[in-house]
Amino acid sequence: MSPDLSQKLTNAVDGMPAFPKSVQHILELTRNVNCTPKDLVQVIDKDPVITVKILRVVNSAFYSLPKQITSINHAVVYLGFNTIKNLALTIAAVGILPQHNAANFDVSQYLLHSLSTAVIAKKLAIQLDDADPMDCFIGGLLHDFGKVVCAQFMPLEFKAALEHSQINQTSLHLALRTTLGADHAVIGSMLVEKWRFAPELVNAIARQYDTQEEKSELFSCVFTANQISKKLCFGSGGNPMIYELTTQVEEVMGGTLDQIISKADDLNASFEEAKLFANI
Repeated sequence: MSPDLSQKLTNAVDGMPAFPKSVQHILELTRNVNCTPKDLVQVIDKDPVITVKILRVVNSAFYSLPKQITSINHAVVYLGFNTIKNLALTIAAVGILPQHNAANFDVSQYLLHSLSTAVIAKKLAIQLDDADPMDCFIGGLLHDFGKVVCAQFMPLEFKAALEHSQINQTSLHLALRTTLGADHAVIGSMLVEKWRFAPELVNAIARQYDTQEEKSELFSCVFTANQISKKLCFGSGGNPMIYELTTQVEEVMGGTLDQIISKADDLNASFEEAKLFANI
């Protein structure tokens, strides 16, 4: 990467908003094994925007709780520590997304795809011994965020890459390497590193197309969930290409892409959950 391109990408990443301090605090708390639900409630209660949105989701028909929930404390009791954390993360991510962009990138379809990938990645992780379902949710949620940076700050190059990818049915990341000189995986990893996420997550995003080299459970769950979301048309990240799993990923996940889809619990329910989160 040339110095000029490196500076251009750095400037674009620096132009993205930071995660809200309350959400950063939530992440720090939930990484602490001694954190209690009370600690989490105290942080969320101080952020009225997150509080209102979490309560709205919790009281939706999707969760069908026996009575109306009016406090974050009760929401944590009914839905659990990790679900509340995921909601807070989603609220933060949705809040950062631009409403419009000059690249004509469909942000609403992008969000559905990312959330579907997140929910499915979490579901896949539960079936593995050492994968952290919450880390896999975050990985799915943020794996394509580099596209948002491109759409916002490098719209001409990104629009050209999107058009090339759609017309020729080729991979978007390869088209971006041609039009921009770097793909969204590199840019996304720079962004999540700026947001101070764990190195394993940064690496999984950066190397999402280096599938022959990577076989961690986090990477495997997010990569597989990404392909499932694309294959089932759960939203769209602008990339028409679906990749079969490599031998390494198949070993981690216990089967081919089609085998995993056929064995998975109701994936349509995952999409419904993603749609719920997208409407926060």
